[in-house]
Amino acid sequence: MRISLIAAALVAVPLLAGCGGGGDDKPAVTQAEIAKSLQDGGLKDEKLANCAAKLFVDEGISQDGLRLMIKNDAKAATAVDPESMGLTGPDIEKARSATNKIVSQCLK
Repeated sequence: MRISLIAAALVAVPLLAGCGGGGDDKPAVTQAEIAKSLQDGGLKDEKLANCAAKLFVDEGISQDGLRLMIKNDAKAATAVDPESMGLTGPDIEKARSATNKIVSQCLK
């Protein structure tokens, strides 16, 4: 069971990453939207999705980065590395940090 939980955390970022971008004229991406995107992408554990979403927001990933993450078509997500998924600059390290925290904090 622990292996499947760790696997879920490791796929959280790819499930959220995708193509696109955002402008300042768009509303802020919420934690609830991120959690829903995770669940729509196959992460059926609501508590885990909410915990992961909170960590992505708390890490301070930019709004453009969060928009990029929730626009993903989960079935096409094959990259594990945030840079390969389209994130750039500081968002790459923030996404990696959030993923590590998901493993340590959400999978208890």
